[in-house]
Amino acid sequence: MRIDILTVLPELLTSPLGESIVKRAQDAGYAEIHIHNLRDYTDDRRRTTDDYPFGGEAGMVMKIEPVYRAIEKLRSERHYDEIIYTSPDGIRYDQHEANRLSTLENIIILCGHYKGIDHRIREHLITREISIGDYVLTGGELAAAVIVDSVVRIIPGAIGDEASALTDCFQDNLLAPPVYTRPAEFNGWRVPDVLLSGNFAEIEKWQEAQALERTQQLRPDLLEKL
Repeated sequence: MRIDILTVLPELLTSPLGESIVKRAQDAGYAEIHIHNLRDYTDDRRRTTDDYPFGGEAGMVMKIEPVYRAIEKLRSERHYDEIIYTSPDGIRYDQHEANRLSTLENIIILCGHYKGIDHRIREHLITREISIGDYVLTGGELAAAVIVDSVVRIIPGAIGDEASALTDCFQDNLLAPPVYTRPAEFNGWRVPDVLLSGNFAEIEKWQEAQALERTQQLRPDLLEKL
């Protein structure tokens, strides 16, 4: 899978996308991530990527030319399944969307910044707008990092134990059950006996019941999707 990220602040993405599972996935050839500085696609000496909005509204707007040139250059080299814009008014990102994106071959992620981008880019080039929550960030770089991390980790082979990713929260619209490790007793706090029993059928029933109970208590909205 290839992911191209367009940003005015590439430094914000270098560290989170160069560590842990995402790094290992790239090293192993499961994912290919390229970060492009939109300032490289400007004409003026100051490498400006923003300008004042028409209509007199406060703030600055990402200019159309650098974004258009960057996207067109990439599209001249290969086909892209999605061109994503990180935006507060996009669809709410969730595990099911991450699963869908992980099956694609090539995607572009455009990081929003300033007051937003010239709307003509959204009208004519963007195929998907994604929001990671109902709040506003300084820029879309952190949102892009969240999307990339959540997608790359479920690409087959990226995680050594692929079954682990399949049992994560939200994969079946339920929260994950509690997990424990050694020692079996600490400070008088015991691990539930069923997990020590070796009876895997009973363990599975307990995990399913716990997942349902925790979801009812903490995220009842998820049950509406079942």
